Amino acid sequence: MNVRNCRKCRKLFNYITGPIVCPACREAMEEEFQKVKKYVQEHAHSDIRTVAEECEVDPNQIRQWVREERLEFADDSAVGLNCERCGRSIKSGRFCEACKRDMTNTFSSAIRSNAPVQQNQMKKDIKENPKMRFLDS
Repeated sequence: MNVRNCRKCRKLFNYITGPIVCPACREAMEEEFQKVKKYVQEHAHSDIRTVAEECEVDPNQIRQWVREERLEFADDSAVGLNCERCGRSIKSGRFCEACKRDMTNTFSSAIRSNAPVQQNQMKKDIKENPKMRFLDS
């Protein structure tokens, strides 16, 4: 059992996954999120500071929801984040579409180029030393 202190209220709780907040604080955060989401839908051209003041929510929490792609502002909104890779202005998430595509291609090519080498190395080891193998855990 993994027991931790909630980052918001400091109470002990059984931690499973996700942010380190207790179920009560997680529920309160979800209520805040729904309140902010409704406000953003009704006031599409508001900036983060205005939304934070009107909904009484920390601006950093709103930025986190935008980075997690849970919350998105309109394209013509004044709200803009910077891509963590190239610095281009984006409306939600951490990376722009071009950087996402480039990183996906890079990872895919790395996986494709690495896989045959591992299989060849394994075959070579088996031929040179045909003893029983044990996996380390």
